[in-house]
Amino acid sequence: MKKEQLGQLIVASEDTLYHVAKSLLDSDADCADAIQEAIVKAFASLHTLRQDSYAKTWLVRILINECYTLMRRGKRLVSLEEYQYPETARETEDYSDLYEAVRQLPPEIRICVILYYLEGYSVKETAKLLKLTESAVKNRLARARTRMRRELEQAAT
Repeated sequence: MKKEQLGQLIVASEDTLYHVAKSLLDSDADCADAIQEAIVKAFASLHTLRQDSYAKTWLVRILINECYTLMRRGKRLVSLEEYQYPETARETEDYSDLYEAVRQLPPEIRICVILYYLEGYSVKETAKLLKLTESAVKNRLARARTRMRRELEQAAT
């Protein structure tokens, strides 16, 4: 794959990259940082891509790794706004009940939900992307549905 083709793939995958990053990271700024770093790393390691047909999967995997790196760094940081005004930071968020239920899922389950339901990857593709077995992905999706159903039922009452 040539750099021009990778650039076209990145532009075509813009929404997917954002959805994957947002499923793991809370802040839009962190999402942008992770995507930017993933793109830089993809261009730098383009020679490691073995088959062009797996380029999008390869790019998403780089992004997931970058999100995990940011999450590890972020555990040590607390934003000044959340520290000083914890209730104000939460008031500005306006999410639907379903989106909030997805956000409440643990990251390892949330990423499966986003890849499978939102991005349309199959169970097999999701398993390959996350380096899991297919049964692990199916189990995580089942746990996610159960938790989200419980969360949405509680929100409705």
